[in-house]
Amino acid sequence: MADEANSIPNLPTFSAEDEAYMRRALQLAAHARDAENEVPVGAVLVQDGQIVGLGWNRNITLHDPTAHAEIMAVRAAGEKLANYRIVGATLYVTLEPCAMCAMALVHARIGRVVYAATDPKTGAAGSVFDTLISDKHNHRIEVQGGLLADDSSALLREFFRARR
Repeated sequence: MADEANSIPNLPTFSAEDEAYMRRALQLAAHARDAENEVPVGAVLVQDGQIVGLGWNRNITLHDPTAHAEIMAVRAAGEKLANYRIVGATLYVTLEPCAMCAMALVHARIGRVVYAATDPKTGAAGSVFDTLISDKHNHRIEVQGGLLADDSSALLREFFRARR
């Protein structure tokens, strides 16, 4: 049956490396939840096969509405690489980026975004907005969604259920 799924056109294909990096992002999401009582979103930024930035949601902890997992990973990579552009890197994130994060990724010249769960309220990688691939920008990002989506969705669902 798995072969049937692989023959469906337009179904994203993920490598073992993609899965490993997304599992690391899920670990960071769990850390956000457990260590800082933040919404469990994690991000891993990879360039040339090396992790250059890690991030998890910290907007509550840092009193900073911009401290989303993706932004934190890009900031860490910028410091590590001494560059505001991370050309061609791949960002693995457990939740579809919002418009703010998507524009930061465009400005950083990220090459690819792989996300787990879609965000039907604020997603900017195809759910609500198509920011990452818009032809209105001078840079477009390859987007693949759905990698370990069930795991990410469960983390988010349990987090919000516990808060109610």
